[in-house]
Amino acid sequence: QVRLVESGGASVQAGGSLKLVCAGSGYYFSSSCMAWFRQVPGQEREAVAQINGGEGSSTEYSTSVKGRFTISRDNTKMESYLQMDSLKPEDTAMYYCATTPGAPYCYSLGRTDLYAYWGRGTQVTVSS
Repeated sequence: QVRLVESGGASVQAGGSLKLVCAGSGYYFSSSCMAWFRQVPGQEREAVAQINGGEGSSTEYSTSVKGRFTISRDNTKMESYLQMDSLKPEDTAMYYCATTPGAPYCYSLGRTDLYAYWGRGTQVTVSS
């Protein structure tokens, strides 16, 4: 049974940092793309970052977070990470991780419809 569990969300002040963790289980984590999305109530889910399966995997970021967020993965721990620095109030959202087991190459950034499994999310709130 595929399962994704996010953690690490919190309330921080602008300029601060957080590290989100997505723990995967029940599938071949190392060979699967991992993606992070975020969503504000009443708005569409927005792609944040993604990382291909394997070691030394290539990454991609949305323009809104590029240079501030870093996605990574530890295949031995079956975890993906989203390091968020220089946080802004507009980063406030529920953050989700997603995957499609066995698909090592990520889809075009933002294709929410192509990910088969999602976590329940972790809330990030950034105050000014």
